[in-house]
Amino acid sequence: MRIVVFSDSHRNFAVLERIVLAQPEAGLFLHLGDGEREFEDLTLLHPEKQMRGVQGNCDWGSQSKVMDMVNVENKRIFFTHGHTFGVKAGLTEFLHTARSLGAVVALYGHTHVAYTDYEDGLYVMNPGSVSSPNQGPPSYGVIDITPAGIVTRIVPMGAGPKSRGRRRG
Repeated sequence: MRIVVFSDSHRNFAVLERIVLAQPEAGLFLHLGDGEREFEDLTLLHPEKQMRGVQGNCDWGSQSKVMDMVNVENKRIFFTHGHTFGVKAGLTEFLHTARSLGAVVALYGHTHVAYTDYEDGLYVMNPGSVSSPNQGPPSYGVIDITPAGIVTRIVPMGAGPKSRGRRRG
């Protein structure tokens, strides 16, 4: 199954719509916060798509969870915006929580810096920001879960097959 992960859209609905249209094979879309209003509009526009999201620090008045879990192909995925875990100062608390919940994949946003790695049995990803990155171009993440393993990659906006990624069996 393909999972598309985006974060920090900050009222840029058009870029979210562009990503959904560019990834028709995706079975799940996850929004990691700071753009809840446009994400809600996106879910209304695409009721045929499975979409989930969490609130970010800029989603004032949100009633959404600050963290959530989803099971995909018998793999536990933990996702959060990251502000409540202090991810700008480091990933220690975030990674500890993900591992304690039995996650195989841990996703966070908030820093606006794209990152993907494999650390001691845990796939870690920050898809960057689709609208206002702190480093590099706007980006989103793709996770492919197959019988052969998990592949994560960062997709720069407007780019074709060029991307960074990790694969482990």
